[in-house]
Amino acid sequence: MADILKHSDELGNVLVQVQDDLRQLKRSLGRITFQEKGESVDLQALDTAIRRTESGIRRRAEQYQKTVNRQVLILPSIEDLEKKKADVQIPKWRPPLESIPHMHHQRGQSVGASPGEKHKAALAMRLLYNPVHPKNRTLMHQNYGIQLPGLRKRSATIGPTQRVVTGPTVGSLAIVPGGACNNLYLVPPLSEEDMAAGIASLLEKGLPSTATDLFWAPVRPAAAPLHRREESCSSKMALPEKTWRGQREVIWGKDPDLSHGHGRERPSTWTIHTPPTSASSKSSEHRQMTRLAPLNPQCLPALASISISKLSFTILEGHINPMAPDFCRFKQHYCLCWGLLVEVLLGLESLLRQYAVPIARVNGERLVQLAQSGDLNWAVGRGGVSWLERLLSAMENREEVWDLVYRPGQRYRGEGGTEAAAVRIQSCWRRHRARNAYLRHRHRKWAAGTIAISWLMHAQLGRVRKSLQESRRIHLDNYRIRGQYLSANWKHIQASRRTIIHIPSLGYSQLQRFSLKGFDILQNVQMGRLCDVRDENVQVIYVSPVRLGDDVFQYYTRLLGLQQRGQGGPQEATGGPQEATGGPQEATVDPGDGWGGGARTTQASCTKRFTILTPDALEDFPTHNMCLSTLLKYSPRTLRRIRNLIQGQHAYMVGGVAHLDDLAVADELGVPLLGPEPAVARLYSTKSGGRRIFTGAGVTVPPGQWDIYSLQQLHETLAQLMTDHMEVRRWLFKMDSEMGGRGTAYCDVSHLNCSTWAQQEYSHHSPECWRKAWAQEPVLMKYVEEVPEWLSSYAQPVKTSCYPTWACFLDTFLRQGGVVEGYPPSDSVTCLTVDLLLQPDGEVTVLSCGDQLHGPSELETAGSSVPQTSVCPDALHTLCLRVGQACLQRHITGHVSIDLATFLDPRTLEQQVWAVDLDLSYSNQLAMTQLMLMVTGGSLDCRTSRLEVALAKPFLLQKGSKDTALPAVASHYAVLGSRLLHTNLSMVHYSVFFQMCKAQGIGFDIKEKQGTVFVLHDSCERYSLGMVTVSDDLQGALMTFARNLSVIHQEVSAPNMQGETNFKDLIRDIEEVLGMTIQNKSQVTKEEEKTVAVAVRTKLDH
Repeated sequence: MADILKHSDELGNVLVQVQDDLRQLKRSLGRITFQEKGESVDLQALDTAIRRTESGIRRRAEQYQKTVNRQVLILPSIEDLEKKKADVQIPKWRPPLESIPHMHHQRGQSVGASPGEKHKAALAMRLLYNPVHPKNRTLMHQNYGIQLPGLRKRSATIGPTQRVVTGPTVGSLAIVPGGACNNLYLVPPLSEEDMAAGIASLLEKGLPSTATDLFWAPVRPAAAPLHRREESCSSKMALPEKTWRGQREVIWGKDPDLSHGHGRERPSTWTIHTPPTSASSKSSEHRQMTRLAPLNPQCLPALASISISKLSFTILEGHINPMAPDFCRFKQHYCLCWGLLVEVLLGLESLLRQYAVPIARVNGERLVQLAQSGDLNWAVGRGGVSWLERLLSAMENREEVWDLVYRPGQRYRGEGGTEAAAVRIQSCWRRHRARNAYLRHRHRKWAAGTIAISWLMHAQLGRVRKSLQESRRIHLDNYRIRGQYLSANWKHIQASRRTIIHIPSLGYSQLQRFSLKGFDILQNVQMGRLCDVRDENVQVIYVSPVRLGDDVFQYYTRLLGLQQRGQGGPQEATGGPQEATGGPQEATVDPGDGWGGGARTTQASCTKRFTILTPDALEDFPTHNMCLSTLLKYSPRTLRRIRNLIQGQHAYMVGGVAHLDDLAVADELGVPLLGPEPAVARLYSTKSGGRRIFTGAGVTVPPGQWDIYSLQQLHETLAQLMTDHMEVRRWLFKMDSEMGGRGTAYCDVSHLNCSTWAQQEYSHHSPECWRKAWAQEPVLMKYVEEVPEWLSSYAQPVKTSCYPTWACFLDTFLRQGGVVEGYPPSDSVTCLTVDLLLQPDGEVTVLSCGDQLHGPSELETAGSSVPQTSVCPDALHTLCLRVGQACLQRHITGHVSIDLATFLDPRTLEQQVWAVDLDLSYSNQLAMTQLMLMVTGGSLDCRTSRLEVALAKPFLLQKGSKDTALPAVASHYAVLGSRLLHTNLSMVHYSVFFQMCKAQGIGFDIKEKQGTVFVLHDSCERYSLGMVTVSDDLQGALMTFARNLSVIHQEVSAPNMQGETNFKDLIRDIEEVLGMTIQNKSQVTKEEEKTVAVAVRTKLDH
């Protein structure tokens, strides 16, 4: 490209010289006239030939100029000019060769260059390669000593001095097709033929009518002096105004009269008009010498530098005025990269027209930087938000343009806005229709999938339900078949060797199981079931719901061996407190038992006949609070272990609270279940079911009503009951499905506003008259009116931890159903529990009976004293037999527990016994009774309410008397605490606990068969345990029990850490019982003394 530029300058000079020579020849021929041999010479033909030649040369010059104008001038590469001095010709705008210093790199200079110097050199080379960069000229001058001229005008490099320029004045870049009048390019160049043809020819080529005023006369090729920049600008600006119609000169500006005739700027051509020929009076040799002289930068005029602010230009209404001075300066400054800016300017114009931007001020330097950096990716990013942001960043009034572009609806006010709005509306409508169709399709597809999945799930659930129903039906049929076998062979099984599988499962509902804290430990409080081994023909398999440690295994091994040690003579009876504590000594655990193992001992036969197993599914369901039967159902290895243990023996299963999985486990083991069917147990184990059985048995029940499920029924029933039984001062509300006092609430009649008036009305009538409706009507109406507000204000749940308010209790009460019954109308009420065994052969056996010890309230049971001393044994036995027979008539077998309440009737002063509750399960009192009978070796006769214990040897009544001796069997009393809670006990290990008890004198004397025995429930938590105290009288047993609780509480508690416990409530209740016992004992003593005195007087009288 450099060689082309060098040769193009020489060719241009030659063409100009030839044109000048032809012009001078034509002028000379015009003045010459001669004749030769009498004939005149035809100069007209010669003139025609010269004109033809001149026209051809002019056309070639125009083509050459077009070619030169299309080329992009670049700086030549720096070469070794000394080696190519003969071939290289310096362009006119370059400095002379002598000014270029010798820049050979030395080898030693590049060695050891630092990274910073390398980076600086690379940056300098990049700047040298960018001729448009502002620092390019400075680096060229500093590094190579080259003083480059200011590249502001392309015309400055065409002629070296005052030289005449002929031919077209614009290049091919300014040629546009016809009709493109509003483009930013200049109008097409005009030839002499176009100017001679007139305005019509110009209009056919697409020029506007206003532009034809600029070219009314053709351009005459004549010499024109090129002055210096200052002189040229001043002369052009000083043109008189009267010459604008003749020869108007436009140089990088706008038409001066555009504002007069039109409101919008129009483009015009760039023209250079030559002055008259008289202005050029210099000789041809001088012009030739000046034309061929090389360009010397020192003789060039100083180019005025343009500041960055002057490179900005204005776009009005989306159109660029190409004749505006600011745009001309911008184009002149960036003429070398103009081809790159054309597309950017077109896009900017289109954008501003589309958004109807009235005025936009463009920062030229920023626009060029965007174009050269490649941030405007026209092929990919045009039209996007990022492309628009980058394009608008070149605006000086960016905020105004930005707000206008992003104004809602602004796009539709500009160029093509109507079409864009129509396209937008159509696309939105099509999108809306397509979106709705897609949503409908997706909804239908989802609905179809949901229906299909629901149907599949329904079908699957139906199959599973049918399968479960079939399996449960099979389990029930097998239960009934095995039950018939058990009832037919019960006598034989009881007399032979047998295995009892104890599963202390609590088959409560899921909601109840999750609401009970420590549900797994609660199922394990009946560890006393192990004491069935006191019968030599019984082997016990106990399934534990918690994993027990070695210390607990060894403790029960030691505990079950106390009976044999007590019968071994005086030497074994001297153990004292060490034997009482039942320390973990001389016990072994079967290592082959992977499910908890069976505890074995080599000393006592009882310890060989029990096995404790733990379900292997216990770890798989740690947080599900499943009942023990369900866990055992999903424990195949434990079931296989049990089948191996009972193989070839008589065996039956004893459960807890009935559950459907009890039948599944019994069927899997192939053994009968000693208990009712789950459906029958669920029906009669409720409070309403219990009252049905009591009513059918003909026993006395509290006044009340069962099966209450609505609020209106509750209010009406309660008002009627209160009217019928005016002597009842407190009414109880019991849920059907709750247990242990959790679902009980009470309300006192004394809080009624009309209670005093009602008692007065009642006192006015006799009991027989009060039973009539007319006598009760006023009181009944008053009760019906006040009962709703009375309940909402004064009714209170017993267990506020489960049901904090009456509203919460009432909601559950009405949903589950329940009963309303009266509390005994006495200040002294004693409750007792009787455990029955309803044998499969139809016999009823009373296994245990005891007076209840209450906890925080009178309606919560925490323990009992055995045997009971509150009711006549014969009356109690008769009542229990009647309830047992009523249960057998309803196909209820197994263990049953009856709760009774006894008091003195205030009107007749006769003892009343009410049956208040019925539990169809193995009770905690029965388990503790079995443990008490095991350690004492005694027997409990419930018909006489005596606990008879065989002593080790007879004792003399007095030291000197050898003839009078006590019998070998003595009557004892025991106090049972099935679940004593103290959170501080979890911080004490069992070995430390037993050492503490030993130091405080708490233990069991095997010889005297008196003392204290503990029941351990688990090995991890250790906050719950059971306790049994045995003494020769009831007062001593109660005092021992209270003292043990007090000592244990003091040992494990601190003043600032009392813990949560029920010890204090039990101690308080025991103190009240002791007071009553002492009072009754004193009364009995006085009556006996009176009886003796009467007998003595009678004898004296006789």
